[in-house]
Amino acid sequence: MSAASTPAIVVENLTRRFGKFVAVDNVSFRVEKGEILGFLGANGAGKTTIIRMLCGLLSPTSGKATVGGFDVAREPEKVKASIGYMSQRFSLYDDLTVSENLSFFGGVYGLTREQMVPRMKWALGLAGLVGRETSLTAELAGGWRQRLALACAILHEPGIVFLDEPTGGVDPISRRSFWDLINELAGAGTTVFVTTHYLDEAEYCNRVMLIHNGRLIAGGAPSELKARVISSPMLEVECDRVIDGLEILRRQPGVKDVSVFGNSLHVVVPDAAEGERAVRKALGAEGIGVRHMAQVLPALQDVFISLVEPRSRGQGMGGGDRGAGVGEQWRSPIVECRLQTTDCR
Repeated sequence: MSAASTPAIVVENLTRRFGKFVAVDNVSFRVEKGEILGFLGANGAGKTTIIRMLCGLLSPTSGKATVGGFDVAREPEKVKASIGYMSQRFSLYDDLTVSENLSFFGGVYGLTREQMVPRMKWALGLAGLVGRETSLTAELAGGWRQRLALACAILHEPGIVFLDEPTGGVDPISRRSFWDLINELAGAGTTVFVTTHYLDEAEYCNRVMLIHNGRLIAGGAPSELKARVISSPMLEVECDRVIDGLEILRRQPGVKDVSVFGNSLHVVVPDAAEGERAVRKALGAEGIGVRHMAQVLPALQDVFISLVEPRSRGQGMGGGDRGAGVGEQWRSPIVECRLQTTDCR
């Protein structure tokens, strides 16, 4: 296999235990060069543990992984030197200025003074902070801090960049702008590995992996996943008393699956026309009015719920966070996604 065709990241049977707790369970996948891979899952599902192992920050219990051709267990320092890493909290120093943060990270990555000057100029342009070099980082709004953190992570021009929940806590417009930057990086050949629990963001990825309770449960291009997991017609139902409607339709024999989607219901049925009649009849019998109903294409939220809900119901307490009930564990990130869906698409 030629160097050009060698995957940027190779993971084989990767496992990480903390005592008896299995945080990552026998995970295998590959990431091609220049690809944007989205790693999706609820908070606590194992995303950050995987990313820390791949960045050489945490040793695997078993299994193997190479990043940029370096073994994460045997060559962690070489891995760290060859990648960019942006953590959930952006890793910025609030008491330093914008320029001082860039200088610090440039020094960490071993840039010479000759290299630092043009790279800092480039980074300031990328972050949109030209003219704000002497501003304290603590004074920056969330979106600008986010862009500065990305600029610090790629100051040394790494071929692989790890972004761990990079858009958490920033407004929808900043999130969209940040994904424009990610696409620019990938377009220039950089491999981007991004973890998120915002399901709408996965639409921007070349390929996504869904993780639940430390295990990979599905993977593929977003369109491929939606077609494979949900092949039957889906109806979007706008009705009164959405939660009551959810429980009513769950009991209907002609309904294959139903879930809340924003202020509506997504209902999977064997046949669209017959399904619409059955839904109207079932809801009408309980005094629930239907304002609008139409067939729609599934969203990744539907895929995630379809795959995760049966597993959560069968496992009771446990999984991802190991401290939350099942409903909270897998629904809370979905609810967060729903709140953002309209603004982000």
